[in-house]
Amino acid sequence: MTQRIPSPGTTVARSAAGPDDRPPARLAYDRHTWKEIAHLLANLPVALFGFTYVVTMLSIGFGMTVTVVGFPLLAAGLMGARQLGRLERARARALLGVRIEEPSRLRLRGEGGFFQRLWLQLKDPVGWRTVLYEFIRLPWGVLTFSVTLVSLFVLWPVLPFIARGLTNADRAMVRALLSPSDELERRIAELESDRGVVVDTAAADLRRIERDLHDGAQARLVNLAMGLGLAKEKVLEDPDAAAVMVEEAHGEVKLALQELRDLARGIHPAVLTDRGLDAALSSVATRCTVPVKVTVDLPERPAAAIEGIAYFTVSELLQNVSKHSRAKSASVEVWRTDTRLLIQVWDDGGGGASLDGGTGMKGLAERLEAVDGLFVLESPEGGPTTVTAELPWRDRSEARG
Repeated sequence: MTQRIPSPGTTVARSAAGPDDRPPARLAYDRHTWKEIAHLLANLPVALFGFTYVVTMLSIGFGMTVTVVGFPLLAAGLMGARQLGRLERARARALLGVRIEEPSRLRLRGEGGFFQRLWLQLKDPVGWRTVLYEFIRLPWGVLTFSVTLVSLFVLWPVLPFIARGLTNADRAMVRALLSPSDELERRIAELESDRGVVVDTAAADLRRIERDLHDGAQARLVNLAMGLGLAKEKVLEDPDAAAVMVEEAHGEVKLALQELRDLARGIHPAVLTDRGLDAALSSVATRCTVPVKVTVDLPERPAAAIEGIAYFTVSELLQNVSKHSRAKSASVEVWRTDTRLLIQVWDDGGGGASLDGGTGMKGLAERLEAVDGLFVLESPEGGPTTVTAELPWRDRSEARG
């Protein structure tokens, strides 16, 4: 994927990386230092509780594995260890400023029988790493509590530096043992979030289609039926009036058909299915209120899902150009590089667009992120506006397979 350095005025919508939680240099004994001291003094009671829990849980669980009851008890103990990890992450977040993503929940629903779910709980890496964390914390809690308490009375001039060093070790342990398992855990969390976006988007589209059918074509067809009924009653009494009513009904039929065509085009245009992105985007460009130059350079057609997302992305961006940009010209470029499909929409309007500007940009960014896409908006005040979107490339033949 090509690398870009966004210029001033550029907004990039992508999955956000974790914040840099290394604390900057501060004055001694500020509120952050007192939080660190409070964390170190709380280490001992918290570590005692955690150590007692895991030792009791392991000893009872392993001790009773000779019976049927031991394994369920051990699984329940690991679930409790997960909750201890959650509390430790919350404590580190509140007192140390360490923000660790929560591990994804165990997916027990929909699995096989009791023993399969039990096995998933017993091999839970998050629970076992929390158990290891609580074992390590007891000697560490004794050390940090003793050093901090003595330093409060004897070494108070250098206590902020001691607290910083000890809490840096705490931060390292939290990140190492209480973070999500690996890149796969992070990816699962992203996919869960993206699935929610896709579901919400699909529900919104269904509501829009229902509203358009109810308020548009359905209302016209009802009026058409009423008009034809009146014309049927007057066809013998007043043929001229009946002919006028039939003519009006004919006009209603044309309008209803046009609305149905527009609605079908909004769901999935036939020209996109038959002729691909080049023809479909050229058709969209003709409906824009400013002249649009369309350039599509693709060696082959992508998968239908990717092609549809690309089409609706350009369609909505050109609608924004028509409604908000005050532009005199615009351009659309589509090309492929390696495993990405790139789209760039440019206009010479007044600029100032943003992801929170109420022009649908945020929704587009969320839709692209839901399919591992990227959305880059560059729109300084005074223009021009350039939107670059990237989608993963999937071959049409592979998608059919």
